[in-house]
Amino acid sequence: MPELPEVETIRRGLAKFILHKKIKKIDVFCEKSFQGEPSTVENHIVKGLRRFGKALIIDLNNDTSLMIHLRMTGQLIYDGKERYAAGHPSENFVDNLPNKQTRVVIKFNDGILYFNDQRKFGFIKIIPTAEIKNDPFIKKLAPEPWAMAPEELFEKLQKHQNSCIKATLLDQTIICGLGNIYADEALFAAGIHPERKSGSISRDEAKSLLNSARKVMEASINSGGSTMATYVKADGTRGDYLEKFAQVFRKENQPCPKCGNIIIKIRVAGRGTHICPNCQKKDQHA
Repeated sequence: MPELPEVETIRRGLAKFILHKKIKKIDVFCEKSFQGEPSTVENHIVKGLRRFGKALIIDLNNDTSLMIHLRMTGQLIYDGKERYAAGHPSENFVDNLPNKQTRVVIKFNDGILYFNDQRKFGFIKIIPTAEIKNDPFIKKLAPEPWAMAPEELFEKLQKHQNSCIKATLLDQTIICGLGNIYADEALFAAGIHPERKSGSISRDEAKSLLNSARKVMEASINSGGSTMATYVKADGTRGDYLEKFAQVFRKENQPCPKCGNIIIKIRVAGRGTHICPNCQKKDQHA
C-alpha cells in the first residue's frame, strides 16, 4: 500500500496531465472498482486535485469529486501524447491498454486515464465535493503531522498510554500518514525506541517526534516517495528517498549514521522495524 508521500507524489504528477481537462466518458469494467453513476461526472472539467491521507481526490466543476484509493495494487496510467504512470509497477506501464487488469477507463478530450487493479482492493468513488470530509473513509482520519500541534500529539499518546509508540503512530485515527517506513525514520530521528509505551513519551519527546515526522515525510515527498518495490512517480520514474535520505529503514547490518553502531531489525506491532540499539534505548526517557 502506498504511504502518504507516495500519494502526494502521484497527486502532483497527475495534476500536470489532467487538470482543466474535460471527462468525456467513463467505462466501468468492474462494478466493485467504481461506486456511483458515471454520467454524473461525464462532460465536466477537472478543477483541482487534493489528498486526504492516502486518498486522492479529483474535484470537478459541477461540485462533484472522484475519490481514488489505490490500496495494494492500484495503478493510474494516463495515456495521451505521452504515457505517464503511477502506482504499482508492472508491464502495464508499457503494455497495450486496456488489459485484463483494467477496471475503469476515464476518457478525456485528449487522453485516457486507466485505473488498473490486479487484486481489486482499490476503488474510485463519486461523491459530492461538499461531502468529502463526511465520508466514512475520510472522517476517521486524524490530522496529518503538518496539521497537528505537539500538545495534541502528546495528549493522544496519553490516551493510548499502554500501546507501544510505534503501534500508536501507525494508527491513522491518532495521526494520519505515518506508515511503517516513516514511523521507523521518525522514531530514529527523535531517539525513541519503538517498543516504549506511548504514555512514557514526554512533552518534549512528543514535540521532537512530530518535528521528525514532518521532516522525514517532506524529504520523501521532495524525492518522489520511497517507491520500495511497488510505487513510482507519475512519469514512471522511481523516487530515491530510501537511497538518499532513509537513515535506518532497510539499513540493517549497516552502521548507524549517528553513532556508528550496527542497525538491527526487530519486530514491533507486527511489523519489521529498524532501529539503532544505541541511539534508541528502550529504557531511555527524556
